[in-house]
Amino acid sequence: MSDIKRLVLDVLKPHNPSIIEVSRRLSALEGVAGVNCALDEVDQETETIKITIDGPQINFDNVDKVIKDCGAVIHSVDSVSTGKKLVEEVETPQDR
Repeated sequence: MSDIKRLVLDVLKPHNPSIIEVSRRLSALEGVAGVNCALDEVDQETETIKITIDGPQINFDNVDKVIKDCGAVIHSVDSVSTGKKLVEEVETPQDR
């Protein structure tokens, strides 16, 4: 059982499928409540996108499989939230 509530991923993908299709495929996964895909950078053959996934029980392996099936690769996991509830980041004096 997965206790992942939020994933933020940096992903490199070909131009096709579109971020709309990637988002739809990810949002269809069990345990996923919502997906946000934002285009970060475009070059001649690829796109870098930031994917934020929220849900009660996100299965990372299933997410990785969908991304690979789209011809994409995860560059990095930029943020992960786990546990019984989602904890938002707070600003501290060191962040200023």
